[in-house]
Amino acid sequence: MGNHHHHHGELKGRMVISVILNLTITVAEVIGGILSGSLALLSDSLHNFSDSMSLLASYFAIRIGERKANEKYTFGYKRAEILVAFINSAILVGVSLFLLVEAYRRFKNPEPIDGPLMLGVALIGLAANLFSVLLLHSHAHESMNVRSAYLHLMSDTLSSVAVVIGGILIIKWNVTWVDPLVTVLISLYILREGYEILRESVEVLMEASPELDLEAIKEEIEAIPGVKNAHHFHAWRIGEKEIHFECHVEVDDMPISEAQWIIDRVGEALKKYGITHVTVQLEVNRCASKNVICDEEKGS
Repeated sequence: MGNHHHHHGELKGRMVISVILNLTITVAEVIGGILSGSLALLSDSLHNFSDSMSLLASYFAIRIGERKANEKYTFGYKRAEILVAFINSAILVGVSLFLLVEAYRRFKNPEPIDGPLMLGVALIGLAANLFSVLLLHSHAHESMNVRSAYLHLMSDTLSSVAVVIGGILIIKWNVTWVDPLVTVLISLYILREGYEILRESVEVLMEASPELDLEAIKEEIEAIPGVKNAHHFHAWRIGEKEIHFECHVEVDDMPISEAQWIIDRVGEALKKYGITHVTVQLEVNRCASKNVICDEEKGS
């Protein structure tokens, strides 16, 4: 257990270093982008900022995951990570759209760019990104959470390479259109990534049902001996990996000791769907409607 804690502590320490590095690059690239007139540096700074946020979300997820549920937050704090992801991705989508518009403006009216300054800042960014990638490399396989932060850093390293190449081309041949071109490529990539995270985080926050085959689950529950009917399903995600499920199960009148066997079988049967927590409401001839999804208007 001590070793596990030490391991977690080391990972958290490395994540904090990566966050500080990425925020430093973000500031450097914003200043460098404004001074050199390079839009590509500004879009790369957005990419670095998004990395800082995703690393921060991953760091908080690990910290929060260690906190226990309490009377106020009976589900624990797993949604905090989703909340950070939602805010982060909403900002990303907004700023990348702004950068695309700005890049279009630059294509039409090219502006002079200080190539050496652009290249210098981009090289610093690239070095810091590579260092962050190396820091998290050994932990990348541990959880989806850390893996996503690691992949963010990998993609950031690639976008820094693109800015470096852009800087070299501008110094050598003064082809200023390379700058908005790199900006468009980076912004489109961020837009795609940001939209995916935004969509998924909104689904979790809106209590959308996870991807479950409810009809198959109904058949599975109704195949259990003693079950007459299963209906009124509710499924929702608490966090990235936690799925809760509740349903009504109609049975014959029986002692609780026998009914317990049915409840346990339902829980067992649903494990393979990734459901981590099951609540079963047993009943005898109670619900008028036997639909999978309950129509609240017509009574429960």
